[in-house]
Amino acid sequence: MELLHALPLLVKAAILGVVEGLTEFLPISSTGHLILTASLLGFAGEKEKMFNVAIQTGAMFAVMWYYRQRILDTITGIFTERRAQRFAANVLIAFLPAAILGLAFGGWIKDWLFRPVPVAIAFILGGFVILWVESRQRRGLAAARVQDVDAMTAGDAVRLGIAQAFALIPGTSRSGATIIGGMLFGLSRKAATEFSFFLAMPTLIGAGAYDAWKYRDLLSAQDIPMFAVGLAFAFVSALACVHWLIRWVATHDFRIFAWYRIAFGVIVLVTAATGAVTWAA
Repeated sequence: MELLHALPLLVKAAILGVVEGLTEFLPISSTGHLILTASLLGFAGEKEKMFNVAIQTGAMFAVMWYYRQRILDTITGIFTERRAQRFAANVLIAFLPAAILGLAFGGWIKDWLFRPVPVAIAFILGGFVILWVESRQRRGLAAARVQDVDAMTAGDAVRLGIAQAFALIPGTSRSGATIIGGMLFGLSRKAATEFSFFLAMPTLIGAGAYDAWKYRDLLSAQDIPMFAVGLAFAFVSALACVHWLIRWVATHDFRIFAWYRIAFGVIVLVTAATGAVTWAA
């Protein structure tokens, strides 16, 4: 533990950037992993919490680059094409529930739930939810009626927005909530996964901008290298993860991530209870 705490600041920033990029779009909770990793690294404080939110922007830029043609087509067709208008409206509709609830309860959530033990509990509970939804899929109880994001209705967007709002609880997973929620509500695995990527754009931009403004007094020019390193590593690792995940969902389900969540959560709870690891609050 002492060795991890003694790592140079930029090394910690790079590690957290990689963790963010690799976990943001998998159903395993990037915020939860960042909280646990930061605890192990001794990376604590209000500025550090803001850093963990800000580097999510790096992951968002990776999605924007991966889907740059779809984004460009939507922007150029927003005033003339019904398909582009419906897609943009659905993303906005799905974004609103988490945005409203985040503004209302974000401070309380950070004060009380941004801690290793609540995160571990959310890991475990989320894992069992994934197993339940995947079980329904295998038994044919949740047949997909929406095969493509362009076939989504406003009602689908509302339901996915409510699902994403559960991810305000750290350890739940924003992508996991939208993907698994989408599958539960009738989206195909591919459609739910892709819509989760698109929904990440306004969500992560909004969260990063809000935290940067709220905690602007904590920042100085000396923080630029730390944030630059974190953003860069988050971008590169997230780009690789998105590329891989799109191919994974074509032939696999998410049970492996569920068992990972459960095992990881149990390890955190056991080490915390036995004192084997001192998880900082």
